[in-house]
Amino acid sequence: MQHRPWARGVLTILAGAALALPLAPSPLSAQQAGVDVVIEVTNLRNEDGVVRACMTRDAQRFPRCQDSTQGYRTVVPAGEATTLRFRNVAPGTYAIALLHDENENGKADRVLGMMPREGFGFSNDAPVNMGPPDFEDAAITVGTTSLHQTIRMRYML
Repeated sequence: MQHRPWARGVLTILAGAALALPLAPSPLSAQQAGVDVVIEVTNLRNEDGVVRACMTRDAQRFPRCQDSTQGYRTVVPAGEATTLRFRNVAPGTYAIALLHDENENGKADRVLGMMPREGFGFSNDAPVNMGPPDFEDAAITVGTTSLHQTIRMRYML
């Protein structure tokens, strides 16, 4: 393959431009400050494992929030999970999902592939009917002041 001198120059410019970009896009400008979203967790059945929490604006990624670039995640030891906090949250419409990952395997364990074995909870105490709630049922609006939500953990077994 023959090297072209102009191609090396273009690659150098592109590499320099890529280094100038921020590593993670910030939804807020320096003049705007996000708010805290504080979650009070109730009905946690024990202190085993961790509580995984995600908050997303992406309805297609709710409730797992996997690969969501429009959200926030946190994992805390279950013994410390009575209050969770998402900091510097940009205004918008979000839905929150909690998982009490008692065995810390990073996933929601199920019985016979269907019924959740571990605890779960959603913003607005959204109803669960043969599966997780719709984004719209769990949706909350984050504005310019801190927001508090109480989420009750539910256990099917």
